[in-house]
This record gives sequence, C-alpha cells and structure tokens, in this order.
Amino acid sequence: MTMTIFQCDFPFEGPWGAQLAEEFQGLARDIASEPSLVWKYWTENEDAKRAGGIYLFTNLPDAETYAKKHIARLAEAGVRDIVSWHFDVNSKLSAMTGAPGLARERYSRPL
Repeated sequence: MTMTIFQCDFPFEGPWGAQLAEEFQGLARDIASEPSLVWKYWTENEDAKRAGGIYLFTNLPDAETYAKKHIARLAEAGVRDIVSWHFDVNSKLSAMTGAPGLARERYSRPL
C-alpha cells in the first residue's frame, strides 16, 4: 500500500496551544471524517506565526482532494502564503524509524 503525506502551513496569528485546541474541535472532527485519512498532526509555531498540519492518507487521490478543499477553505478566510506538498511514504524505512501506524521493524545497529 502506498501512503501519502500532505503537508501544509500558512501564516497564522493564533490562537495557540490549549485555546487553539478548544476553538478548533469542530474543524478537527470534520477533518477526521476525510476519506482514507489515517491521522493528522496539528503544527504550530507561535514565534514564526505559522500553523498547519501533516496528514497521512492511504492514497494520493484522497490526499489531493482534501488538499484542494483545505486550501480553498484557507483562501476563503483570506489566508495567503500557503505552502503545501505531497510526498509518497517509504514504508520500509519509516517502519524502521518507528513511524506511527507502521509496525516497527527490529534491526541491529552496527557497533
């Protein structure tokens, strides 16, 4: 199975931390229902005034569909300078390094 990462960040003035978590619960529930979404990490950097997310989807078409929806939602809210990417996941190497959602492979480190 090929998995896809969608990464997006954009300028953001807040709220941050616990207040963000409280105010964005409805959006989180909506995102959680996206087809083939495995998980989303919500990212925030108050010093840089940027926020966004890293999403794991089980397929590229669903990731692309969500990306279009998300970027359109941001643009409607007046957000500019949106940065986004799609990446294929190398599952074998990711499992070796403990990526969430993948069975961690045991390996020996050279001495």
